[in-house]
Amino acid sequence: MNEHTPAAVTAAYFEALASGDVPTAMAQLSPQVVWHQPGANRFSGEHAGVEGVGALLGGMMEASNGSFQLAVTGPAMVNGELVAVPVRFSGTNADASMDMAGVDLLTVRDGKIVAVHLFSADGAAEDAFWGRV
Repeated sequence: MNEHTPAAVTAAYFEALASGDVPTAMAQLSPQVVWHQPGANRFSGEHAGVEGVGALLGGMMEASNGSFQLAVTGPAMVNGELVAVPVRFSGTNADASMDMAGVDLLTVRDGKIVAVHLFSADGAAEDAFWGRV
């Protein structure tokens, strides 16, 4: 398999996240990546560029006292440059815990992730965990 196909880039991204290799995961992102975080919480909205995504993920780790985890729960589904990946994500903080299913939809062009759209099984619970706006 070509290492720059959407499936390969996505696999490298999730494998790096699973092993805690944040630099390798971030290297899969285009410098112009746009991350679409769902909901009505402090992290919701669009986050642009590697720096913006890094700040978002760092904020989530801080808000969850370093407990935020993401695990792939099924095979990636590829349609051209789009890759949908079923995931489970969880975290705890002083006030609450969260553990739910979701889907991450990544757009890959020219060997880099250019867009990330996240979908949560229970948006209200995710908003409550992260803190509503």
